Amino acid sequence: MVESSYAIRFSKPAYRHLETFMRFDRNRILDNIKKQLIYRPNEETRNKKLLRKNPLADWELRVDPYRVFYDIDETKRTVRILAIGIKDHEKIIIDGEEIII
Repeated sequence: MVESSYAIRFSKPAYRHLETFMRFDRNRILDNIKKQLIYRPNEETRNKKLLRKNPLADWELRVDPYRVFYDIDETKRTVRILAIGIKDHEKIIIDGEEIII
């Protein structure tokens, strides 16, 4: 059985967040998005988890120390990257602001 893949789409803010990181870090984040979200983005793993209800996103991908927040549209088989930030101890910083999840 061949497993079908999900399309990855970036929101404008997420794309802007990604551009703020250094090239090495940006490539690391993109590589992890490709490896972990194209197939089975809704399967919880050590680096992917379903979040409690919050206004940001349903899912989080951990790429230490970065966090990629995303939602999944099963009918369109699309993963929408909504925000990318950095975790600093217990804080998540996105676009220079601390976000409470």
